[in-house]
Amino acid sequence: MDEQFEGLAAKYVEEMLQLNPEQATLLGDHRFDDRLNDYSLAGVQKQRELSARYLSALEQIPLANLSPVNQVDYRILKDRISYQLFSIDVLREYEWNPLHYNVSRSINALLMRDFAPLETRLRSVKQRLTHLPEVIAQAKANLKNPPKVHTETAIAQNKGSIRLVSEELSGFLAQAPALKAEMAPVQALAMTSLDLYGRWLQDELLPKSNGDFRLGDEKFRKKLRYSVESDLSKEEILQRAEADLAATQSQAYAVALPLYKSYFPVQAAAADRANRKEVIAKVLEKLFEKHPTNDTIVAKAGEALKQTTEFVRSRNLVTVPNQPVKIIVMPEYNRGVAVAYCDSAGPLEKNGETFFAISPTPSDWPPQRVESFFREYNDYMVQDLTIHEAMPGHYLQLAHSNQFKAPTMIRSLFRSGVFAEGWAVYSERVMAEQGYGGPEVRLQQLKMRLRMTINAILDSKIHTAGMTEKEAVSLMMNEGFQEEGEATGKWRRAALTSAQLSTYYVGSIAMDDIRRAYELKNPGNVDYKQLHDRMLSFGTPPPMYLREMMGL
Repeated sequence: MDEQFEGLAAKYVEEMLQLNPEQATLLGDHRFDDRLNDYSLAGVQKQRELSARYLSALEQIPLANLSPVNQVDYRILKDRISYQLFSIDVLREYEWNPLHYNVSRSINALLMRDFAPLETRLRSVKQRLTHLPEVIAQAKANLKNPPKVHTETAIAQNKGSIRLVSEELSGFLAQAPALKAEMAPVQALAMTSLDLYGRWLQDELLPKSNGDFRLGDEKFRKKLRYSVESDLSKEEILQRAEADLAATQSQAYAVALPLYKSYFPVQAAAADRANRKEVIAKVLEKLFEKHPTNDTIVAKAGEALKQTTEFVRSRNLVTVPNQPVKIIVMPEYNRGVAVAYCDSAGPLEKNGETFFAISPTPSDWPPQRVESFFREYNDYMVQDLTIHEAMPGHYLQLAHSNQFKAPTMIRSLFRSGVFAEGWAVYSERVMAEQGYGGPEVRLQQLKMRLRMTINAILDSKIHTAGMTEKEAVSLMMNEGFQEEGEATGKWRRAALTSAQLSTYYVGSIAMDDIRRAYELKNPGNVDYKQLHDRMLSFGTPPPMYLREMMGL
């Protein structure tokens, strides 16, 4: 049965990569770099047929007859295929989400990663640009009635795609002048196609974008099960989040009170009687005074990366990888959803870099909004953000994950977002507990925990309970101490990414539960480096399986 499953998994991976050349590139398989996905309805049907066929084949293999490692990968693969069918049959984003047709990341991946000579990569870019008008035509044919927020975001990202093809691609062509003449007509056609697509999005699709971005209770529950990879119900997640919100506010007050007395000695005598939220808010207001700018945020993140790496090594918290990580300005075609992300080399990539991308403010933002942004992402928050995205968060975890080997590629190719985000949030807690950055960074970490907890509340209430933008922004600002700009951006993100915001919270409580179980099993004899290395030694599986594999 193990041989049967391993053979089936290998065949599925091969067919999946051939049918999804853009994903293959991102995973590090460069056999199909000259192609783009087929976004036509016929292409959607091919994706469905692939998933249905392999789900049926999987169900013929008894789970209990497999080895422990294959039992985990079997369940991961079955869940992934089931979600693909749910996405095609129920969510149907190809009909209403224009972001589904943004292929810029797959083009940028050919430029940014030095996996082959530049000339070879540019020829693949040329082929992908040749197919770009086909994707645009398929988008126009498929999109019916998108939500307004999705179309607006697609319009903004399309402008970034135009800059990618015109300005950034031209920079790479300057390094390979022999290809300039060959690329010129294709580059011009792609720019024209994107420009016309942008006009179509603005003039034709936007006026017809009256769809409801809210998923609704039934769809949200099903998508949530796949997204959080847990049996926790919507109600259980919401109940735990609301309880944790109050508990974290109490922790934040305990950290803020001594700082308040230090920063405001004249008012220190009355501090213990002051409103708790006012104490927290006033200390955060003081911390906001030290903040980066668009010109300095990348450099500050670079300095924070050096400091966090040295701290992790000095405290012996976890094995630090040797692979480099590069801080970059977030490409404009990718902006509008998150402020920062970690872009790790795919598991099939032989010589790939890991990028820690940070988004500066858009050029059309007014000064007041820019000021609000950098108050939120002040110097102390940049420290915490660097912990989350890089060290010892996503970058470190993914470097460990790439060392994992199993009989199949399933766990390597289909990483759990819940595990990844759970570990990144947990790493913030570990660094704060160890004293990194002092009480100022600790307060920012707790503020981030408030944000993460509120994310789960927003996710559920926006998509299933009709929470309004005003209610959501009020919750974020009054209970999470977020700036108005951050809160407004999060409302937009919640609208764009149903069931994703819950992954941070569910992942974090799963990691906390694993650590608590480990401590109970090893009273008075806890080696945290050993614990963390073991947690990271199984790849990036859903946390429910991690606990099982660790015997907890």
